[in-house]
Amino acid sequence: MFINIKGAKENNLKNIDVQIPKNKLVVFTGLSGSGKSTLALETLQRECQRQYMESMGMTMEMGSRPKVESIDGLSPAISINQHQTSNNPRSTVGTVTEISAYLRVLFARLGERPCPHCGKMIAQNYNDTENAVYSEMPDQEAGNMELYEDTFPCPHCGRQVVELTASHFSFNKPQGACPKCRGIGVVNSPDISLLIDKSKSIREFAVSGWDQVFIDRYGTSMLQAARHYGFEMDIDIPVNRYNDVQMELLLYGVLSKQFQKRFPDIAPPRTVPEGRFEGVVTGLMRRYLDNNSAGARQKIEKFLIRRECPECHGIRFRAEILEVKAGGVNIKELLSMSLISVAKWLKMLPDSAAPEGWNIVRQIAADLENRIHRIIDAGAGYLSLDQPASSLSAGEWQRIKLASVVGSGLTGVLYVLDEPTSGLHSRDTGRIIEVLKRLRDMGNTVIVIEHDAEVMKAADYIIDFGPGAGKDGGRIVACGSVQEIISCKESITGKYLLNSFYQPKRNKLPDSKDYIGIRNAAVNNLKNINVNIPLGRLVTVTGVSGSGKSSLIFGYLAEAAEAYFHQTKKNSTPDISGLEKLTAVVSIDQQSIGRSNRSNAATYTDLFTDIRDLFASLPQTKAGGLTAKHFSYNVAGGRCEKCQGSGRLSISMHFLPDVEVICPVCRGRRYQKQVLDIRYKGHNISDILELSIDEALALFADEKNIAARLQILQEVGLGYLGLGQSTATLSGGEAQRLKLAKELQGSAGGRALYLFDEPTTGLHPHDACRLVHVFDRLVKLGNSVVVIEHNTEMILESDWVIDLGPEGGNEGGEIIAQGTPEEIMKNPCSYTGKILYGLSSRL
Repeated sequence: MFINIKGAKENNLKNIDVQIPKNKLVVFTGLSGSGKSTLALETLQRECQRQYMESMGMTMEMGSRPKVESIDGLSPAISINQHQTSNNPRSTVGTVTEISAYLRVLFARLGERPCPHCGKMIAQNYNDTENAVYSEMPDQEAGNMELYEDTFPCPHCGRQVVELTASHFSFNKPQGACPKCRGIGVVNSPDISLLIDKSKSIREFAVSGWDQVFIDRYGTSMLQAARHYGFEMDIDIPVNRYNDVQMELLLYGVLSKQFQKRFPDIAPPRTVPEGRFEGVVTGLMRRYLDNNSAGARQKIEKFLIRRECPECHGIRFRAEILEVKAGGVNIKELLSMSLISVAKWLKMLPDSAAPEGWNIVRQIAADLENRIHRIIDAGAGYLSLDQPASSLSAGEWQRIKLASVVGSGLTGVLYVLDEPTSGLHSRDTGRIIEVLKRLRDMGNTVIVIEHDAEVMKAADYIIDFGPGAGKDGGRIVACGSVQEIISCKESITGKYLLNSFYQPKRNKLPDSKDYIGIRNAAVNNLKNINVNIPLGRLVTVTGVSGSGKSSLIFGYLAEAAEAYFHQTKKNSTPDISGLEKLTAVVSIDQQSIGRSNRSNAATYTDLFTDIRDLFASLPQTKAGGLTAKHFSYNVAGGRCEKCQGSGRLSISMHFLPDVEVICPVCRGRRYQKQVLDIRYKGHNISDILELSIDEALALFADEKNIAARLQILQEVGLGYLGLGQSTATLSGGEAQRLKLAKELQGSAGGRALYLFDEPTTGLHPHDACRLVHVFDRLVKLGNSVVVIEHNTEMILESDWVIDLGPEGGNEGGEIIAQGTPEEIMKNPCSYTGKILYGLSSRL
């Protein structure tokens, strides 16, 4: 049984035909940009979606069908990609996995607490049925219904005590949330200096965001309020001349407590025209708290200062909820644990629970245990339940979703996974392989886009794309078993699998006398560690996932260095030394560049500005009366107004995710006809955006500034990337390399500190070599490069290695080994050393 693909031509695919065996573990591999994702996600996955829509009687707009002659043998498809799906400040690992929901029920049934009246310990009331317990679970039909708040008599003093429900153990519910911060753990207070320019008058636009319409409406209302309360108010004098009463009216309005205290005997105005003025700060905070739009809230946040909640001190729960304990811990202590530690706690819970209570929750506990172990098996057991979902890496997101689909029990499904080992230490790769095999053995077809050698060796079938990237890729170089890939002389991947690929790329430097000294670092799970980071060298920081690498480099070093340079070279952290030997710090992590589909590699690096200027200088442009502005798809003038320059329209599918279709007016080309008629060497501006960076470099070879920018993008391994590809679609590794390219365009020169977070993510080993050369060039210029990395070749190329561990989460945060790669290999306690030794012994 096969999935048969004929004539696939999407993006750079060269009219390929291929058979993919069903119910097997299949790996798509090849150089970055060789066509793997195009066939897996943009062809297979898209065609599955189209066929599903058609089977439901839904007609799809033009552009939805991939460029392929035919595909047969498809199954319903589920794509597990690397893109984060939650930026909600209330979302945590516990909430997105629903583990917190199970724990809330356990605490509601098994928790013990002191009676609020007599102080003696009391257990929960067990007169409920098991059905009542299940009604509190989120995945039940009545999941959104809450049990009525009830009371029962304290067995010691007889006074009534509130019966606890699952809602009391949620910081997203009013019953459990800290009333001050509403369960977020932080409070946002306005920065008045950003909100109001006190040197100006109201009429001179002193209030940020107030245009003339606002001034006419609210300025008049404010004057009416002043008359209502019997004092003077002038919107034509600078705000810094206002007295306390006038300032309170402007900031907090007539309904604020502080203002009403001044006029206790005067009823407030009834309407806005009569003077019911809300106040600048009060109105801002109301809009912030009531608005569910992330974009709108983000605009307001630039006027706010975020501080730890003074009432709960960041814990998020009501104080009385923390007095309830189950298995010796309260809910906050449990959520702070890693999933591995929670599994241990759950194992011991029956020993401390009352028998009648345990009988009620026994099945829920068993379901919870299975759910936790699936995530541990997927290599994410080091995560703590209270870790914000927005802080998860792309690989961590994917592994959590992978654990979820394994638990679904579906069969006959086509799963498409995009680099599930991303960000995972080589020691834990075997766990992911076992999960993938389990999915396969359940009767599913599993397609994995992957560069990891161990995953390839575990595959039933490999399809190797190439031979190059971009226009030089899009073909099937080899397919079959591991041995068949190795036997193919044209396959770069085959050489890599044979261990004949790696060769040292740089001359390593001797020990450095200068270093950054870190003492007593205790951020997150770091155990008061001391470490010296050599300057002027390539340093890799290694260790299993969750061992504390990011905490040390980005949570401690980067913040200290940035604070040092921000405070004009004043060291505010006494436990770190050596920063005075640097001129700048450049932190390049895996955070996405932005969610806007209007940003791309060309606009982000300012390359598109140069290209637009070039088009504006052409004789035909001048003859037509056009300027550089007309070649921008972000402003009116030359863009297509139907899609506002995006080239696509979003179609609401109601209960299904929205579907994007090609704009019927510009047919995806973003611009109006008069702009598209302007050509440079036969290419119009839309054609330029369709080029890869490699192709653009060949086209613009004679344009010095443009070619220089493109050359840097190529050097960091992004030659395959399309100029017009949205930055929102980039992987963490691609985003990081794009940030690096932008930095290299305006390089800080020598003695800068560069910090990277797994920059080889998404790169074929062949492409990772280019990155080694870029880092080597930075070091030779006198800079210091510190890289968090799992890639064994990159570690072998470094001058110095700092290995953390021994495990992840609470069991990590210690320095296991530090030294040259050769010295790390000799350390019997280092998992990284064992991996390095295994690789070097095969070379």
